[in-house]
Amino acid sequence: MSRRVNMPGADELFRATAPSSAPKPADPEGVEAAQPSSGRVKHDEKMTVYVTAAELLAVEQARLQLRSDLGRSVDRGRFVRAALALALADLEDRGTQSDIARRLSES
Repeated sequence: MSRRVNMPGADELFRATAPSSAPKPADPEGVEAAQPSSGRVKHDEKMTVYVTAAELLAVEQARLQLRSDLGRSVDRGRFVRAALALALADLEDRGTQSDIARRLSES
């Protein structure tokens, strides 16, 4: 009798996840992402972002609110990727009139 354990292969472990069938909430102010956030997939690139304690607390509070309102847990990375997708879509659609361009021109 063999004591070897059968383990799944790398292809099975890192397979693409299927999109959820749950309805998506409407984007604020009618902004639709040209490139949707990547969601729960294996990511090949990494970017480090430093935030203040207040910004981190705001992200955590937003995650808790989403968990309470939508009934699903959203991790920080997924939250940030979704926000980034919205900002990039707004910038593509409205250019210098976008919210991100206005915020960056103020600083």
